[in-house]
Amino acid sequence: LLLIFLTEYAEFLHCKGRKFTDFDEVRQEIEVETDRITGVNKGISSIPINLRIYSPHVLSLTLIDLPGITKVPVGDQPPDIEQQIRDMIMQFIARENCLILAVTPANTDLANSDALKLAKEVDPQGLRTIGVITKLDLMDEGTDAREILENKLLPLRRGYIGVINRSQKDIEGKKDIKAALLAERKFFLSHPAYRHMADRMGTPYLQKVLNQQLTNHIRDTLPAFRSKLQSQLLSIEHEVEVFKNFRPEDPTRKTKALLQMVQQFSVDFEKRIEGSGDQVDTLELSGGAKINRIFHERFPFELVKMEFNEKELRREISYAIKNIHGIRQVLPCLFTPDMAFEAIVKKQIVKLKGPCLKSVDLVMQELINTVKKCTKKLATYPRLCEETERIVAGYIREREEKTKDQV
Repeated sequence: LLLIFLTEYAEFLHCKGRKFTDFDEVRQEIEVETDRITGVNKGISSIPINLRIYSPHVLSLTLIDLPGITKVPVGDQPPDIEQQIRDMIMQFIARENCLILAVTPANTDLANSDALKLAKEVDPQGLRTIGVITKLDLMDEGTDAREILENKLLPLRRGYIGVINRSQKDIEGKKDIKAALLAERKFFLSHPAYRHMADRMGTPYLQKVLNQQLTNHIRDTLPAFRSKLQSQLLSIEHEVEVFKNFRPEDPTRKTKALLQMVQQFSVDFEKRIEGSGDQVDTLELSGGAKINRIFHERFPFELVKMEFNEKELRREISYAIKNIHGIRQVLPCLFTPDMAFEAIVKKQIVKLKGPCLKSVDLVMQELINTVKKCTKKLATYPRLCEETERIVAGYIREREEKTKDQV
C-alpha cells in the first residue's frame, strides 16, 4: 500500500484501467486524444479530456484548462473561431460554483487581458476571480509588474500571484519540474521588485492558495447547494405523492393517472398564458406576457415601420375619384364617393397583411414554446411527453393556418 501511495501515476477517463507512470506518455496521450477529437489541423471541440493525477506531492484540486482566445482562424478552424472559443469558455466560467483563474502574461497590457475581460462579464464583483501573472522573466529590462502583483493597478478581491513557467526550450530539453521550481524561487528572491513579496509568489504558493480558496468557496456555496437539493427532493417527493397510486398492472389506474397528467398539463398551460403560475421567470418574458408584448409593442412597431407616402396617397385618391366619374365632370363634394373610398382603403388594408402574419407566427411560436415547457413535467414518461407535445403543437399549427387564411 505504501508503494502504491508513493508512486505517481495518471489515469484518463477514455482509457479506463490503464495507469500512466511516465508523464511523457501522458503528454503524448493528450496530443493523440486531441487530434482524435478535433483533427490534426488545429480544430477545436468542447468535449473535455478528463485526466486524474495521483501523487503525494500535489494538493487536491479540480482544474479545467480552457483555450486562449484565437483572433485569426488557422488550419481547419472555422471563420467564427473567436466566438466559438468565447462561448465554450463562458459555459464553464459562468457557473457560480467555480473559481476563475485569469492568466495574463506580464509582458502585455493588463487592460487588454482577454482573461480578465471575460471574468469581469460573469463575475463583475470579482468574488470568484484569481489573477495569475506569467512571463515575469520576459519583461523588458527596467520594467516590472510590481503594481499589478501588489493589487494596485487593476484590483481583484482575491489579488494576483506571479509565476515563472518552463519555456518551450525547457520543456523540449526535459527540464525537471523540481529544477524549474527552484529557478522560480531564486528569481523572486533575487529580483529587487519582487523579493519583498517572494513568499506570496510562485507555483507552490499558487497551489496552496487555490486549495485553500477552493475549500473556502465550497464551504460558502454548500448551504445554497444543499438548499437547492432539498428543494428538488421535496418536489420529487410531491410528485411521488401525486402518482403513488399508479399501478402499471391496473388498466383503470393507468387511465386515471393518464387523465390526471393531461389535466395537469392543461392547467399548467392555462396558468402560463394567464400569468398565474406558481413559478415566475425572472430572466425573460414568456407565455402570456410575451404574447401581450407582441400585440401591444411588436405589432405597433411593425406598423410604424411601414412606408407611407402621403403625396402618393393623395394622387391615388384623385385618380380613383376621377375614374369613378368617367366622362362626367368631377364636381367638388364634401364626401369621397363610396367606391373610391373602398378601393383606397382596401389597398391600404392589404399592406397590414405582412405585419399581421408576422405577429401570428410570433404568437404561435411562443405558444409552442409554452407547450414544450409544460411537457417537461411529463419527462418521466417520454412517450406521453412526445405525444402530448405533438398533438397540441399540431393543433396550434392548424389554428395558425386558419388564422392566416382569415388574414
